[in-house]
Amino acid sequence: MENIKLIANNKKAYHDYFVEDTYEAGISLKGTEVKSLRMGKCNIKEAFIKDRNGEMFVYGMNISPYEKGNIFNRDPLRIRKLLLHKDEIRKITQKTSQQGYTVIPLKVYFKDSLCKVEIGLCKGKKLYDKREAIAKKDQKREAERDLKIRNLKQ
Repeated sequence: MENIKLIANNKKAYHDYFVEDTYEAGISLKGTEVKSLRMGKCNIKEAFIKDRNGEMFVYGMNISPYEKGNIFNRDPLRIRKLLLHKDEIRKITQKTSQQGYTVIPLKVYFKDSLCKVEIGLCKGKKLYDKREAIAKKDQKREAERDLKIRNLKQ
């Protein structure tokens, strides 16, 4: 049985992109970063992932310094290596070489005792796609509200 504890979720990614494929990757952390993550101090809203020399790295992922970490704290915005299989990296780099594809972190979580990052292969949404998604969400919310009111009257 897997024990999953969510640390950070990138809701903005689902609003700005069509997520076509997801991968689970480990992340290389140093020193007090794990303790800071256990306290839930992580921000991935501005983060993105790039391929460098056949390895994947996450840029802009903010892990706040651990309060009791003093000299052992690292730079909160440092570049961190993602741990993926070579065939996964090859698939991702082939897709990102195509026009309009990007790779971004969707979630950061602990799976049992290991820190994992769910990354998504995404294609950017146009403005009219975003408006369409918002309209669908509003219609769904309105329908649920009507159903709830109807159930309360009975």
